[in-house]
Amino acid sequence: MDANPDQPFAQQGYDLMAAAFEVYNDLGGGLSEEIYQESFERELAARRIAFEPQPELKVFYKGVPLNKRLRPDLIVAGEIVVELKSAKTLTEEHEAQLLNYLRITRKPVGYLINFAAFPKLQWKRFANTRSVLFPN
Repeated sequence: MDANPDQPFAQQGYDLMAAAFEVYNDLGGGLSEEIYQESFERELAARRIAFEPQPELKVFYKGVPLNKRLRPDLIVAGEIVVELKSAKTLTEEHEAQLLNYLRITRKPVGYLINFAAFPKLQWKRFANTRSVLFPN
């Protein structure tokens, strides 16, 4: 458990962002998302950071699983949803996609990382608060 309850999984977030910066510093911006995905996975593995690539998430309607599945890019340390992008800039649609993954997984933290942004890596951290994503 993290020492700071206001920032759950803060150390794991710092560690995964250090890996993201390493990938960005080595490759720069402008490559395809698939290149960044594979490179990021290799960097996480080299740093011995546990992750699950592109897990299949079931979505339910009235308790019945739908045929359509969602696939976030990564789940890191078992609790952090990560969505990678290679776009000119992050958009509200990208944020909505990550927020949907957080809602479906009920994971506490999400990171949206854009490798194509120039001149620096663009990223946002989202905390999954029950009052926002899990209304009564």
